[in-house]
Amino acid sequence: MSGLLRTPPQTDLPAEFVFIKQHFAKLAGPAALDLSDDAAVYTPPLGKDLVIAADAMVENVHFLPTDPPETVGRKLLRCNLSDLAAMGAKPEGWLLTLARPNTLPDTWFAQFCNGLELDQKIFSLSLMGGDTTSTKGPLVLSLTILGSVKPGQAVKRRGAKDGDGLWVTGTIGDGALGLQVLLGKLTDASGYLAGRYRLPQPRVGLPLAGIASAAMDISDGLVQDAGHLARENGLGIVLHASQIPLSPAAKACGEEWFETCLTGGDDYEILFSVPPEHEAMLLQNPFMATVTGQVPITRIGHFCQKRSGVTVIGCTGAEMAFSRHGWSHL
Repeated sequence: MSGLLRTPPQTDLPAEFVFIKQHFAKLAGPAALDLSDDAAVYTPPLGKDLVIAADAMVENVHFLPTDPPETVGRKLLRCNLSDLAAMGAKPEGWLLTLARPNTLPDTWFAQFCNGLELDQKIFSLSLMGGDTTSTKGPLVLSLTILGSVKPGQAVKRRGAKDGDGLWVTGTIGDGALGLQVLLGKLTDASGYLAGRYRLPQPRVGLPLAGIASAAMDISDGLVQDAGHLARENGLGIVLHASQIPLSPAAKACGEEWFETCLTGGDDYEILFSVPPEHEAMLLQNPFMATVTGQVPITRIGHFCQKRSGVTVIGCTGAEMAFSRHGWSHL
C-alpha cells in the first residue's frame, strides 16, 4: 500500500498507515514485504509466462451500497480471477487501490477484508500491495491481478476458425437477473440469483490448453462478448437460443426475461471455441474440472465464415432481435 506500512516503536502512526495495518496486513504475502515498501518484490514461477489483468468497480455502478461488504471485495477479486481463468492461468497475487469516502467506517473495511481473506484461501493467492486515498465521491476500487501459465499455453481471444464450436461454462443470466432482484424488479425466494450477482464463480483451473482455440470471460453480456470473439477472429457466430444453459431460478423468471439473460452481463462464465476434432470428447463428458469443483459445459453455437457479428436463432428457427446487446463501459 502506498505510504508504506512501517511498525516503528512510536504510537503516532499516520491514519493511513494505521488503516492499512489494521485491515490489510493479514492479507499480505511474502511479495508484499510486510507492506513496508512502496513496491512489491515478486519472483515469477520458473519457466512460466506472467498473465496480468486489472478491473475497477465503482459504488452504484458495479455494486450496490447495500451489498454486504464481505461480498464487495470478493466480487472484485473474482472478476479479475475470471480474466485469468479465461486464459488458463494460475493466480499468483494481487494489488489493490481504493478511494475511500470518509462516510465508510472501519467496521465496513473489516468485513471487506474478511471476505477477501476467505477467497485468498480458496484460490491460493495473497495481497502484494497497492494504494489508498480518500474521496468525496463514491467508493472506488481497482484490483490488479498476476497469474502464470506455461509458455505458449495462454488461451487468447484470437485463434478460432470457421467451423469451431462455441461453448460456455455454467449458466447464463443469473447475475443480471440477480441485480433485478436486488432492485426490486424480480422476486427470487431462493436467494440464488442475488447470490450470483454479488458473488461470481470464477472458473479458475479450467483446463483450456490443448482444447480451446480461443476464449474470454463473459462480463458484459453473452451476445456482446460473443461479438468480441467474432470480431477478433474475423468470423461470424451463430448462437442457438434453445441451447443456452439457464439455471432453474432463471427459467422461473419467465421468457420475458430471456433477453436480459443474454445481454445483461455479470455472468463471469467462460466462453470458448473448440475445433471439431475435440468436440466429440466434450460432448461425451460435458464437464470440466476447476479449483472449486466440476462445472458443466454446453455447446451453444459455432463460428461461421459466411456471416459477421452474432446471430441468435430462436426456437422457431427465426433470427432474434434485441433492444440492446450488452453492457457498455463508456
